Amino acid sequence: MAERPFWYHTMELAPGVVTPGLFDLRPVVDKMPWPDVRGKRCLDVGTYDGYLAFEMERRGAAEVVAVDVEDRLWDWPADARPAPADETTGGGFKLAAQVLGSSVSWRPLSIYDLDPAIVGSFDVVVCGGILQHLRDPVRALEAVRSVCAEWFLSAEHIDLWLSVLFRRRPVARLNGSGPWCDWWASNAAGHRRMLYSAGFAAEHISRPFVVEFNEHETPRTTIRTLPARIVQHLLAGTRNPGVLNQAVLARPRL
Repeated sequence: MAERPFWYHTMELAPGVVTPGLFDLRPVVDKMPWPDVRGKRCLDVGTYDGYLAFEMERRGAAEVVAVDVEDRLWDWPADARPAPADETTGGGFKLAAQVLGSSVSWRPLSIYDLDPAIVGSFDVVVCGGILQHLRDPVRALEAVRSVCAEWFLSAEHIDLWLSVLFRRRPVARLNGSGPWCDWWASNAAGHRRMLYSAGFAAEHISRPFVVEFNEHETPRTTIRTLPARIVQHLLAGTRNPGVLNQAVLARPRL
């Protein structure tokens, strides 16, 4: 593990052996409205190091497939360059799977290319923290719907102030710049509308929660950022710094 320079997910691979990931999903995984995955065929889209894929396996899924792009073939903005080769996707997943003794299978596939003719259909599809990094999130969600037979769990970043100021109106802010491929920052209503536009019907919606930073650089709290920290605490119930998220459990409606 020490020889691998980059981890996205914080995971405990063995007692006391924890990966130095950018984000730690362990405190919030049970805040998501999970469907029953026992005995189901499941798909994790944009798996990176595989935390959610391994979680479905732990919860009793019969089969778990994890997909992600190789060599960080992301929707790069024009002013950004691909990351160094030592940060390619898949390596962390394969190492973690080996240590955990996991049977989750990893496939190099873009979310845009999901097709039942290629991967079949799945009882449960999970997607976490990917829509903000896509040029065309609705087209990506339509591809997800094409392989989703029963349940779709979508856990995504929601913009704090847009969610507070526009509680019912779907709104998104365009960035499209920088090395993190941040394209769209939507509010909670915008996340739900994207799901609806792609053919899903929301069944359960979580309370907003914060995915905490681990190795990720933590922004300093200043007089300018303090109001956002206070409002985020009121919404999510935590003072710890991180990224505000909301999870929606949906069914295909079309």
